[in-house]
Amino acid sequence: MTAPRRVIGLGNPDRGDDAVGLHVARRVAARGLDGVEVREATGDALALLEDFASAAHLILVDAAAALAAPGRIHRLDPLSRPLPREIVPASTHAFGLAEAIELARTLGQLPQHFTVYAIEAAAFGAGAPLSAPVAAAVERVAKRIVAELGGGA
Repeated sequence: MTAPRRVIGLGNPDRGDDAVGLHVARRVAARGLDGVEVREATGDALALLEDFASAAHLILVDAAAALAAPGRIHRLDPLSRPLPREIVPASTHAFGLAEAIELARTLGQLPQHFTVYAIEAAAFGAGAPLSAPVAAAVERVAKRIVAELGGGA
């Protein structure tokens, strides 16, 4: 059995722009790409370790710190170096995405191909919708992922 190609959208659906990864995952899933698993993750980043070890090609999408402009897209290669702390800061829950990736690196469990899309956020208010600039980035990132996985745009 071949290890899967997998897309995982991360986020909290009830915290405004933090849900951006979930929205991107839904757009990619709607494309119905052959041989691509699409998942949503709303919980502990430590739970991602199994996904790291079991995927051949993994793409994660998450909200990022607001640096320059909400909706700005960063395509990061966690295989070449740790995620930049200015874009993906340490989690307030003590164990976030950057920490999960570094633990998987230490354990030798990173996938062969691995990309993180981090979308700069504007607002994380409880019950808030995606902000306009972050919502506009959803389709752009989904198209990039589909193209990267060989599904056209």
